[in-house]
Amino acid sequence: MAAEHPEAAKQLSVVAENVGSHLSEVSRDIVEHVTAKVPELRGEATVIKILQASIAENVATLLHVFENDISLDNVEGPAAYFEYARRLAQRDIPLSVMTRAHRFGHLRFLEWCLDELDRQGADYELFTATHRRMLQLSFGYSDRVAEPATLVYQQERDHWLLGQTAARAARVRDLLAEKDVDLNWAERALGYRLRQHHLGLVTWLPTLTGEGAGLARLDRITNEIGRELDCPAGPLIVPRDAVLSWAWLPFGSRHEVSSEQVSNVVERSGSVHVCVGSVGYGIEGFRSTHRQALRTQELAAVASPVPQFTDFSTVAPVALMATNVDDMRAWVWGVLGPLAIDDENCARLRETAQIFLSTGCSYTATASAQILHKNTVQYRIRKAEQIMGHPVQKGHSDLEVALRAVQYLGSTLLRTSPA
Repeated sequence: MAAEHPEAAKQLSVVAENVGSHLSEVSRDIVEHVTAKVPELRGEATVIKILQASIAENVATLLHVFENDISLDNVEGPAAYFEYARRLAQRDIPLSVMTRAHRFGHLRFLEWCLDELDRQGADYELFTATHRRMLQLSFGYSDRVAEPATLVYQQERDHWLLGQTAARAARVRDLLAEKDVDLNWAERALGYRLRQHHLGLVTWLPTLTGEGAGLARLDRITNEIGRELDCPAGPLIVPRDAVLSWAWLPFGSRHEVSSEQVSNVVERSGSVHVCVGSVGYGIEGFRSTHRQALRTQELAAVASPVPQFTDFSTVAPVALMATNVDDMRAWVWGVLGPLAIDDENCARLRETAQIFLSTGCSYTATASAQILHKNTVQYRIRKAEQIMGHPVQKGHSDLEVALRAVQYLGSTLLRTSPA
């Protein structure tokens, strides 16, 4: 093999510095490439969030190695990469998925570096030597961090598989996947009666609070909600990872739930977030209330700020259409026009318009709800209509849904300044 070119390290440093100046763009592109190539990672917002952190830290570390000619013996894998491995293990996502994602991410990173090297216009000999050095360091780094990440995955996987929690989660997944399940056997295995009314919950914490501590808090809040609602038995709780759980509350023959009672318990809990579906009966109700809770949690997760408690019944139209926040934002802007500005004046007008629509366009009822003079309500409605360029009227379903969406997603859907 030919001796290393004396300028290869310097050339690679220049490449790394230039690529690093676009670090956010590079990381975002690699995430999009990986999720496009590895569909098993899609649909799990928490996993995607940690994948983003893992890729950003890996890219920054390897560029640092390139730029400063650091020996790989002195390099450790990023903490976010190991946490990402743990989350995949906890969610029963195969190790092969992590391996494939790593390969596709590595390839995309090298493409960025090679494009930059090509732009430098080095002669053939220097280009080849720099390219060779880039491959040696990047594959060496990849090998160095992949083995401990695999070990972390396997240890976490063993930990979860050995517990009863994992066995329960597997049975619940079978039920949710609509597999042909013997209900008598499933009820005995879960210790939970399926032939009754259920309320599905998704509970989570915004940050990791220490091993076991997060799940213990989620268990406590779920049981407290069950007691507050006078459930005839204990809940079925299935942890998804260290900071997120699914749960079902048993209601027996009852089919009504007080959202206010649930909200009061959640508000007392501190930082725990809770989303609930609607009460459903039997195995179909078990599945549907869970799907509703998941949709509601997806909506709450992108709200700004994230609400502590969200009930599916209050956000159903928004939750069912919120599969793409960018598309929803564009639609809301189209409906509200300049009323979609994120300022106090527009916020007051939107609130009054929403209450006005919800009361059947009654000025008197709106004034009573907002503790305002009727003339003030009339002024605000006229002002909102002037800003939007169309009337606030009964039966305007698009406007009602758009206002409800902004109520729950807040600044996520609003403009920061007039168009």
